[in-house]
Amino acid sequence: MNDEIRLIEVKEDILADNNTVAAQLREELLQSKTFMLNLMASPGAGKTSLILRTIDALKSDYRIGVIEADIDSIVDSETVIKHGVKAVQLRTGGFCHVDATMVSQCLDALEVDELDLIILENVGNLVCPAEFDTGATKKAMILSVPEGDDKPLKYPLMFSISDVLVINKMDAMGIFEFDIKAVKNRIQPLNPHMKMIPLSCKNGDGVDEWVHWLRREIEDIKN
Repeated sequence: MNDEIRLIEVKEDILADNNTVAAQLREELLQSKTFMLNLMASPGAGKTSLILRTIDALKSDYRIGVIEADIDSIVDSETVIKHGVKAVQLRTGGFCHVDATMVSQCLDALEVDELDLIILENVGNLVCPAEFDTGATKKAMILSVPEGDDKPLKYPLMFSISDVLVINKMDAMGIFEFDIKAVKNRIQPLNPHMKMIPLSCKNGDGVDEWVHWLRREIEDIKN
């Protein structure tokens, strides 16, 4: 029993330390007028696809940097760089989340003062990333149609802490049973102010609404 109590205390200490670093990062981003988005989703939901759509829509107006977080591989960073923006690959070495200390090292490499928008593509899962504050200005998550409409019931914390829910792969609605109204109803008690944006990264439908939301958030931090 004592061992279990000590383990809980250690976890609380780690989260407290992380929250302190995250708050410092958020203040530094505010001072430099740089907007940072923490983008979270399951593997295959379309994080990189949405990032590429976002880059193409905004790179002529804003200086963009991307932090690509994976347990291993540099594939996503190589893809992002080809779209003409700065990218840093964060290999977590087995950790299933990104914390504020990891982000701090990446921001040093990106030279925050020279950027308007930083997108953090978090490690692909709906559990661990929800527990760690990264210092981001806002948090967005992606739920893809093939994953099903029951995910708010299974992963309530992720839906509770995110500012925006992007429902991706709307082009597949005719193939999978997915009830948007059910998603709304399940989110309501968890996060009544959560914005929901249905779109398709494949054909571009709905992407304009996402870009409009992001552009407004970037301008808010600049003014």
